[in-house]
Amino acid sequence: MRILLTNDDGLYSDGLKILWNHLVKLGEVSVIVPETEKSAVAHAINIFSPLKIRHLDIEGGFKAFVVNGTPVDCVKIGVSSILKEKPDLLVSGINPGANIGMDVLYSGTVSAAAEGAILGIPSIAVSVDASGDFEFDSAASVTSRIIRGLSRMKMPKDTMLNINVPNCKADRIRGIKVTYQSESRFEEEYEERSDPRGNSYFWLKGIFKEVDGENGSDAEAVRNCFVSVTPLHLNLTDRDFRNTMKKDKFEEIGF
Repeated sequence: MRILLTNDDGLYSDGLKILWNHLVKLGEVSVIVPETEKSAVAHAINIFSPLKIRHLDIEGGFKAFVVNGTPVDCVKIGVSSILKEKPDLLVSGINPGANIGMDVLYSGTVSAAAEGAILGIPSIAVSVDASGDFEFDSAASVTSRIIRGLSRMKMPKDTMLNINVPNCKADRIRGIKVTYQSESRFEEEYEERSDPRGNSYFWLKGIFKEVDGENGSDAEAVRNCFVSVTPLHLNLTDRDFRNTMKKDKFEEIGF
């Protein structure tokens, strides 16, 4: 199996090498990552300046291509110009922090996997639900188990998997739940501050709020110490509302 490993945290993310150590047991792993951290860049790509690539040979067989772009840039240029053959699987992660609910729209980790799906590559994004003391080895072990399970299935076209692992030791994780994307989201605000010269600047902060009564959601699974595996489809069309608009003859309102 040929695996493309990427992330949105760059080469020196603690989770990258740990995940690589697990994935090399499954196949040939190529690492292509951003030069610097690119959290919350979503599906951004670089179109106004050239991309530069460095190949680094670190230690213990760990090699990586480093790109001065976004996670999606890494996937696009990796598949088109760096790798000799198309990967059989793309793995994006491990992200230090969950990507659940509406977070998936901002996540560079999830967007790298989405780009893999666009390119026709079975793709997964992996995150661990914590803000510190990350159990990356546990998350990497879970990821390997999920990949083995996926070998029995064919990923549908334009679909990816978003995996969120509770920050527990492997023996504390209660199991795997196939979930749906919750409507949970951050309640955000901008805090105004002053620099030493008295000039105002603003800092984004927020509190993650779950939605009550979402049985079977990604947020509920992780909160209850289950691994959340959510299939995400790239087509964002709201088909129910589209049908409602057509039924109500919205197209006949004129210009």
